[in-house]
Amino acid sequence: MIHGIQPHGGVLVDRALRGPARRDAFEQAHALPRVELSERAVADLECIASGVYSPLQGFMTEAEYQSVVGHRRLPGGLAWTIPVALQLDETRAARVPIGEIALALPNGSIVATMTVTSKYVPDQEREAERVFGTADDAHPGVATMRREGPVYLGGQVTLVDAIPHEDFLQYRLNPKQTRAAFAEREWRTVVAFQTRNPIHRAHEYITKTALESVDGLLIHPLVGGTKADDVPADVRIRCYEALLEHYYPKMRVLLAAFPAAMRYAGPMEAIMHAIARQNFGCTHFIVGRDHAGVGAYYGTYDAQKIFNEFNSEELAITPMKFDNAFYCLRTKQMATEKTSPSTPEERLALSGTALRAMLARGEAPPEYVTRPEVAAVLMAAMAVAS
Repeated sequence: MIHGIQPHGGVLVDRALRGPARRDAFEQAHALPRVELSERAVADLECIASGVYSPLQGFMTEAEYQSVVGHRRLPGGLAWTIPVALQLDETRAARVPIGEIALALPNGSIVATMTVTSKYVPDQEREAERVFGTADDAHPGVATMRREGPVYLGGQVTLVDAIPHEDFLQYRLNPKQTRAAFAEREWRTVVAFQTRNPIHRAHEYITKTALESVDGLLIHPLVGGTKADDVPADVRIRCYEALLEHYYPKMRVLLAAFPAAMRYAGPMEAIMHAIARQNFGCTHFIVGRDHAGVGAYYGTYDAQKIFNEFNSEELAITPMKFDNAFYCLRTKQMATEKTSPSTPEERLALSGTALRAMLARGEAPPEYVTRPEVAAVLMAAMAVAS
C-alpha cells in the first residue's frame, strides 16, 4: 500500500530482482553483449530501477523521446521534460543488437540487463534547444549530451546486482524508504528542498517558511554528477549535518541523498526534480530563484513559470515558489521583496563568487550569509583543497 501522495503515473516502479531470481539473472547476464555505462548513465539507471523516475521502466524509446522533446509529456500525457535515454557513440552502438544486453559499470562489473527495443539517432540540435534552451557547447548540459554520444537506445531495464556506493550510505534512501520514514513520522504533507550547494541563510529562511505549512521537510541534496567547480558532495553533506544539528527541529526534518546527475537544464529540470520528489513521497516542492540554472541561460524565475504549463492530472506535486531572499537591514531579519519594505541598499546578500573568494582568503563569511558552523566546514575544506 502506498503511503501519502501517489507516485507519478500511479505506480512506484521497482526494477530490481531479488533472491534466487537475481542470482540466476546475474549469471546469465555474463553471456550477453555488454555495454559499459558512463557516470551519468549509471545515475539514470539507478533512478529508473529504484522508482525515482517512475513511471519509466527503462531508458526511453524513440516514441517516448519524441513525445518528451516535442510536447514535454510522456505519450500517456504525464509531465516529463528531459529525455532519459542510453547514449552511445557510433562504434559502440553498432555492436549493440536489438534484444537483451548487459549493462555494466565503468569498471566492467555487470549490474543490470536491458531489453533494447529501440535504437535511434535523434536531432541533438533540436534536443538542445528544446531541453536546454540553447545549443551552446559552453552549457554543461549541452556539452554532456554531445559527449555521451549521438546514438540512443531505449528499452526496459532490470537490476541484477546492487549499484555499489561507498559514501553517504546512511542517507541513500530510495522512494520506498522515504515513504516509510514519512509514514513512521506521521507526516501527511512533506515539502522537498533540492540543493547542490551548501545551505546558506536564504535557503534556511525559505525552507523554514515552507515548513510552517506542512508536516515535514525533506532536505534532498543531489549527490550524482555535478560541475567540477561545484562544492563537492562530501563537503556539502557535512554542512547539512552541522546546520540540522543546531538550527532545525530534528523531528520535522529528514536528510537524504538524491542520486540523480545534474543536467543544468533550468526550468525543464525543475519539473524533473519535482516529479522525482513526488515519487519519494513529497506533496510539495520548493522552487526558488534560477532553479537548476547555470550562467545566464535562464531567467531568474523561469523555473517557477513553467509549472503553470501543467495541471494537477499531469503533475500532482504542488510547487512552493519563493522570491530571492536577503538579510534586511531595516527589519533586522531574512526577508524577500514580498515581505520587506526595504530599499535595495538595505538588502544584504553575497554572491557565490564573492563567498568562494572570502573562503579562499581564510575569512569567515558574515552570519547573514551562512551560519558559523557551516562556515567552519567550508573554510576547513578550502584550506585542505589549497
